[in-house]
Amino acid sequence: MAVLPIIQFPDEILRQRARRVRTIDRSIVRLAGDMIETMDHAGGLGLAANQVGVLRRVIVVRLPEDEDARVYVNPEIIHREGERLVEEGCLSVPGYVGTVVRSIEVRFRALDLRRRTIRLKADSLLAQVLEHEVDHLNGILYMDHLAEHETLRPMPAPQPADEDAAEGAADSGDPVAGEPAHAGHSHAQVHGAVAAPAGEATAEVAGG
Repeated sequence: MAVLPIIQFPDEILRQRARRVRTIDRSIVRLAGDMIETMDHAGGLGLAANQVGVLRRVIVVRLPEDEDARVYVNPEIIHREGERLVEEGCLSVPGYVGTVVRSIEVRFRALDLRRRTIRLKADSLLAQVLEHEVDHLNGILYMDHLAEHETLRPMPAPQPADEDAAEGAADSGDPVAGEPAHAGHSHAQVHGAVAAPAGEATAEVAGG
């Protein structure tokens, strides 16, 4: 497996629709493995194939609680229900977040690498990541879903740790104050991935 360069906006490939996978062969398996390696290296929760320059309908997802990454071939959102506002970012638009409109719940269908059909109902973070990544395959970026009167905002800089708090944390063995508990997942970086609903404390971005 290899870490691939992540295509960044405004590269035109991010606006192109990916092609359906006809045969899940070794090239698709290798692509999925490289995408997982790339997503993990970048600290994302999801990644779509066109984010690494390949116009095929493949996405990978790994939520914080997932031991193994998920690979979905020819994924599609077949039903959406409700709306909510969430803070989101993207590995292809680094350094920025925005408040976007996402579904409360989605129904999703895809194939896995063994050609088995996967059907699931998702809400919360998983629904957000799936919507974000399937959008990528259709040439849609998360800023296309910005809430009314919203614009992209620079991601906040990490807060420096207080020296006294840091010393106390070191003595107790606790994480240093101001450091994220899970490096790479403390802010929105979707696209690969996802964020908490607007108004809640922490935004974790969906993937690629």
